[in-house]
Amino acid sequence: MSAGHGHGHGHGHGVSANADRRYLAGALALILAYMAAEVVAGIAANSLALISDAAHMLTDASAIALALIAMRIAARPARGAYTFGWKRAEILSAQINGLTLLLLVAYFVYESVRRLAEPPEVQGPVVVVTAVAGIVVNAAAAWLLSRADRRSLNVEGAFQHVLNDMYAFIATAVSGVVVWLTGFTRADAIAALVVAALMLKAGWALLRDSARVLLQAAPSDLDPDEIGRVLAADPDVVEVHDLHVWTVTSGYPTLSAHVIVARGSDCHRVRTRLADLLHERFAIGHTTLQVDHGEPDRERHCVDPHGPRHLGRTPGT
Repeated sequence: MSAGHGHGHGHGHGVSANADRRYLAGALALILAYMAAEVVAGIAANSLALISDAAHMLTDASAIALALIAMRIAARPARGAYTFGWKRAEILSAQINGLTLLLLVAYFVYESVRRLAEPPEVQGPVVVVTAVAGIVVNAAAAWLLSRADRRSLNVEGAFQHVLNDMYAFIATAVSGVVVWLTGFTRADAIAALVVAALMLKAGWALLRDSARVLLQAAPSDLDPDEIGRVLAADPDVVEVHDLHVWTVTSGYPTLSAHVIVARGSDCHRVRTRLADLLHERFAIGHTTLQVDHGEPDRERHCVDPHGPRHLGRTPGT
């Protein structure tokens, strides 16, 4: 019998995390500097699209600040009851960022419908100038965030906020040109609806992906059935059951399984071989495998197994 824990490949997050924090801090400085100017311009131009962009930029700043805080909390070492440390603080941050996007969607849809019914006067030239400047600022911030590790849902949440704000500025600039040239002031509210649609898409994706982690679903790029079949294909393996694959936090896939091997097989050697296979083929470096010899007449059975059983070769063949 061998119950082993494989984790000898290192994550190397230290340098990457420090670089990510610098990129996020730089993006935060850009967002805060421009947000103040946009609030003034939005009020002066009486533009819902600009005001909505300013509010979204506030959420951008909050999202980046939250991501920075979550990164620092997640770096705390495991101790006491927190056996995985605080790594899922980043996932909670992604959940909050996704939720704020959806809340903004509700607000902007309400305001847009109201302004479509009763369109106010909008200063097109002010909207265009401010929006073009916003495109430049958000493009720079998005570029900084794109250099960070976007496999992290925490970083991806901040990136999506900024990227969607850049799209919002593009829509705002177009609406400003339309208002300026044609006087069609409803274009401003229509642009805000476009912004809301982009927010809805990004917010839902963040909530969905972070919920998968919190519900301990298998990573979207890993198929537990395929993994089970690959493990069961080992010449010494009789059966694989209680196979669980989940994500502790972004980029940290984890696996545990109960493996039954043929009598006479070296449990420790099989475990080491399977752990190496999981790392090389599926990039799972954190594994816990319980490897036992099959008992007579029970080599293909387990009392109350969790999930499907993956059967290997028939013993003695």
